[in-house]
Amino acid sequence: MIALIDYGIGNLQAFLNLYQRLHIPVIVATNPEDIEQADKLILPGVGHFDYAMQLFNASPMRDTIVRRVLEEDVPILGICVGMQMLAFSSDEGDEPGLGWIPGHVRSLKDTLAHTNLPMPHMGWNDVLAAEDAPLFRHFISDDTRFYFLHSYYFEPQSAEYCMAKCDYGVPFSCAVRNGRVFGVQFHPEKSHHFGEQLLKNFAEL
Repeated sequence: MIALIDYGIGNLQAFLNLYQRLHIPVIVATNPEDIEQADKLILPGVGHFDYAMQLFNASPMRDTIVRRVLEEDVPILGICVGMQMLAFSSDEGDEPGLGWIPGHVRSLKDTLAHTNLPMPHMGWNDVLAAEDAPLFRHFISDDTRFYFLHSYYFEPQSAEYCMAKCDYGVPFSCAVRNGRVFGVQFHPEKSHHFGEQLLKNFAEL
């Protein structure tokens, strides 16, 4: 059973529809009991880093999620700002992140200040995944594209945490991993069959 964490932010309906279409058991989690019955978790997120962290920290599910991820090794997938929340901190705010994947969230605008590229980074872009990345099984490496919409990116503390890269003026990590904690910057729920395959891979871990 996959639990979509509803802490007040994120597009849950698109994930719910996709998993139901794949006949994969899924629920929208709104309380600790929902988290307890899940064997995988998805942490969506949109908007401002601090706001997302404040909502998450105020959620009655927070402590149960932390225990299940850190003590019971339940897989979790952070998406967009949900991925950024897995870092130690972010240039976008002052709240501490969860720190489950060592790294810091950087401003893409500042990094690309020397270019004329439009911000935010929006639209389809190629993704190059590591050969052993479990979320990218069954992909053709030179034909993998996902939909992006973001102004910040995850800079892992070490290359070992990078699962896939994208290039927008500079190469950056667009998918990260630390054990059974995963994060992707792009939107799989908006990425057609590429996103469907990635979410199916997560369900089959």
